[in-house]
Amino acid sequence: MNKNFRIIIEYDGTNFFGWQKQPQTETIQGKIEKALTQILNQKIKIFGSGRTDAGVHAFGQVANFHADTRIDCHDLKKGMNSLIRHSIVIKECCIVDDNFHAQYNAVSKKYHYYILNTQDPCAIGRQYQWHIRHPLDINTMNQCCSMITGVFDFKSFENTGSPRSSSIREVFFSTIDLIDNNRIVFKITASGFLKNMVRNLIGTIVLVGLNKINVDDFKKILQAKDRAKAAPTAPAHGLFLNNVNYS
Repeated sequence: MNKNFRIIIEYDGTNFFGWQKQPQTETIQGKIEKALTQILNQKIKIFGSGRTDAGVHAFGQVANFHADTRIDCHDLKKGMNSLIRHSIVIKECCIVDDNFHAQYNAVSKKYHYYILNTQDPCAIGRQYQWHIRHPLDINTMNQCCSMITGVFDFKSFENTGSPRSSSIREVFFSTIDLIDNNRIVFKITASGFLKNMVRNLIGTIVLVGLNKINVDDFKKILQAKDRAKAAPTAPAHGLFLNNVNYS
């Protein structure tokens, strides 16, 4: 009996070459497909809500796949977790409508980017946050967040190499929050994201927080639609795909 399964995945992307399956490299998609093919004794292809780059993590990546099987969701989830182990965990598995597609049915995604803002770096947890030594001005950084909330052309924050019909996206929510005295999180929810868009945004917002550029400069960068005007891409290891929303 052919079924459409939806899975929610948590993963530590540190030792993976991103989400998308590639020959002769360890990827999230490749590891899960290998486990499913072994469990179900049939070739399985999974469709993720989107690609995450090498080193990027996820709390709630969503994927779906079709399989002809009588195995129930509980046993399938248990089997996947027993084969994959540790750095990838299947948090949920359920049967959905045949027409459901993890990428095409997504209406928004939320990303979190973590920064450790202290003089000294950390030894434990260093692979999950960007260490910035000099103090950041949270208030001016949040002014930038207000500027990108809405519908804009984010071409200034898009790296090349990903096909898309338009660089216009709608940001529903964007903020910089203090977690504690030392840690900061950039939260952003949007209809979709361009290649490296979150990392390019936070890289440029950090320049404002360090008073290397001002808020008006940031606005001009957004309006320029020129990647060369924005800051270098922030490190991958601070970024997490938090969750994907569906109608």
